[in-house]
Amino acid sequence: MATSSQSAGSVSLERPAPVTLGVAFWVWLRIASLSFGGPAGQIAMMHQVLVEEKRWIGEHRFLHALNYCMLLPGPEAQQLATYIGWLMHRTRGGIVAGGLFILPGLLSIMALSWIYVLYGRLGIVSAIFFGLKAAVLAIVLQAVARIGGRALKNNVMRALAATAFVLIFFFSVPFPVVVLGAGLIGWLGGRAGNPVFQVGGGHGSAKGMIVADADTLLGDELPAHARPTIRRAIADAAIWLALWLAPVAALVLLLGPENTFSQIAIFFSKMAMVTFGGAYAVLAYVAQQAVETHHWLAAREMLDGLGMAETTPGPLIMVLQFVGFLGAYRDPGALPPLLAATLGGLLATWVTFVPCFLWIFLGAPFIERLRNNTAVTGALSAITAAVVGVILNLALWFAIQTLFHSVAPIATGPFRFDAPVFASLDLWALLLSAAAIVAVLRFKTGTLPTLAATSLAGVGLYLGGVIA
Repeated sequence: MATSSQSAGSVSLERPAPVTLGVAFWVWLRIASLSFGGPAGQIAMMHQVLVEEKRWIGEHRFLHALNYCMLLPGPEAQQLATYIGWLMHRTRGGIVAGGLFILPGLLSIMALSWIYVLYGRLGIVSAIFFGLKAAVLAIVLQAVARIGGRALKNNVMRALAATAFVLIFFFSVPFPVVVLGAGLIGWLGGRAGNPVFQVGGGHGSAKGMIVADADTLLGDELPAHARPTIRRAIADAAIWLALWLAPVAALVLLLGPENTFSQIAIFFSKMAMVTFGGAYAVLAYVAQQAVETHHWLAAREMLDGLGMAETTPGPLIMVLQFVGFLGAYRDPGALPPLLAATLGGLLATWVTFVPCFLWIFLGAPFIERLRNNTAVTGALSAITAAVVGVILNLALWFAIQTLFHSVAPIATGPFRFDAPVFASLDLWALLLSAAAIVAVLRFKTGTLPTLAATSLAGVGLYLGGVIA
C-alpha cells in the first residue's frame, strides 16, 4: 500500500513491481504514438507517464538523464527515451524505447513525402501547405519564447543568446562553432563555480508531483549493467560505429563521393556529430545547407517538410528524412525516382539516428556517475542560451521565406545576410501567420489545433479563389 507522507511537493510511495521488456514495449509504443508537439511536449509527456504515472524513474534521475541528452548532438527526446529504456532493460530496452520513438514518425513522413511529390502541385494540396507554413512560423516563435523564458535568467545568458543570433544571421558563422563555443564558455564558467551558469536545462520537465528516486522501480541505486567498464565501452563503440559508418563508407567507395546517396550519407553523418541544441536549432543550419549549398530542395519545401514533422508523431528532426527523400528524388541516377527517394529518405534517417544510440550506450554508464556536476550544468546552460539565439535565427529565416517571394543578398566583408524585398510581401501569408502567432502566444492554442486551423484557412483561401 502507498504511504501518504508528502514533503515540499515530493511524494513518498511504495516502489512499483518490476516490469518485463514485453510490458515496457507497449508503454513505449503508446509514448511514441502520442509524441506530437516537439521536444518540450514529448519530454513533458514522458515525464507524466514514466515519472508520475508508472513511477519507473524518479524526478532527479529523469532530470539528470535529460541534462546529458541536452548536451548531446541529436534529438534529446528520442535519446532520453533510449537512456531510460537502457536503464530499465539494458541495451535491448534502449533499442526498443529509442526505435519505437522513431518508427511512427518515419512511416508518417515517408507516406506524406510520397503524397507530396505525386500530388503536391495540386492546388488544394498546395493550399494545405500554404496554411501549414503560417503555423510553423508561429510554433518556432513559441519555441524561442518558451526556451528563452527558462534559459535566459541573467545578463550573461542573454548576451550569449544575442551573440549567437548575430554571429549566425549576420556573419554566417557555422552553427556548430557557435554552439560548441558556448558550451566551452559554460563548462569553464561552471567549473569555476560561477553561479550565473547554473540555470538548468532548456526544456525542463513537466510540472507535476515530484517523485523521489527511492520510490520508483529503478530506485536511487546504480544498476549493475550501468556500471562503466572499458571493455563494454570498446565493444559498444565498435558495434555502433560500424552500423553507422560502414554504409557510408560503402556508398562512397561504390558510387563515388559526388553521388547523391554518398552526399546524403556524408552530410547527415556530419550533422549527427554537431547537431547540438535540439531540432529547432539544427534545422536552421540544415535548411540553409540543403537549400543553398546542395540544392536538394527549395526553402519553401523545407517549410513544408517541417509542417509535416510538426503534424506527425516523433522527433521534429525526422524532417531530415524529407530532405533526403527530395534530394534523391531529384537526382536518382539509374534508379526510378520514387525508389531512389525512398532509399534516400531511409538513408538520411539511418545516419541521423544510429549515432544517437552510440552516444547513449557509450556515454550513459559514465554520465550516471556525474550527477550534480557543475561543469556539465554550466555547459548545458550556456548551450541552451545560445540555442535561443539560433532558434531566433531560424524563426527570422522562416519568416522571410514564408512572407516574401524574393530576397536581396547583402554582403560587405564578413557581414552578409538575405534581406527581404518588401515589394514581394505576400499579404495573405502575413495575415495568416499573424493570426497563428496570436493564437499560439496570446491564447496558448495547442500545436495540432493551430496547424489544423491554418491548413483549413489555406484551403478556404484556395476555394475562394484568393490564392492559386
